[in-house]
Amino acid sequence: MTSTFPDISISTERLVLRPFEEADLPALTDMMNDELVITWSRAPYPYTHRDARDQAMRLAPAERTTGRGIVFAVAEFLTQRLVGIIHLRNTDWKVLGTEISYITAPWARGEGYAVEAVLAVARWLFQDQKFERMELRTAAGNTAGQQVAQKVGCISEGVLRNAYIARTQMEDGGWTDLRTDLIVWSLLPEDLEGAPGQRDDTEGISVFPTYSEYTDWR
Repeated sequence: MTSTFPDISISTERLVLRPFEEADLPALTDMMNDELVITWSRAPYPYTHRDARDQAMRLAPAERTTGRGIVFAVAEFLTQRLVGIIHLRNTDWKVLGTEISYITAPWARGEGYAVEAVLAVARWLFQDQKFERMELRTAAGNTAGQQVAQKVGCISEGVLRNAYIARTQMEDGGWTDLRTDLIVWSLLPEDLEGAPGQRDDTEGISVFPTYSEYTDWR
């Protein structure tokens, strides 16, 4: 039987990481149409309200129930405003390893939410779920995403050359594909000992999956 993560929420000082709700859909649509998200993620563009509903209400829950990982909507604790996404994916239940991706909404950048959310998930993953490895990948030009990795204590393991397709905006306003390298980072339980315990203003976007990476994602 496939192992799965529990259906839970994780709270921090300022945030709650929880399943998506119907009320998140307008903010999710706006967030995924942001220029930086378009550049560094593989989400469809333009990203429609229909895409948001499909991702939040069908595809995100399926990540958990099939054992592939878990998706958290990151919301402000007091207002419940959506400020980001955390996605654990490609989970190996024998190795007890998984890969993390994250997005911060444009209206929430500069608050340190990415570091706070990633650290909360890492601590839950290692302490409660007894995992042994968390991996993330950032495009070579995505310095903000790399800063988040460094701030949470990740170790750079190497470069996957020419391994990712980002997007760049052309003069006419359209978007075109751009091949780039991927930097591979890892975090182990012992690495958390040096992770910051306070807020940090670093924000970023890591490599975020596209629907086509999963057989049941259109």
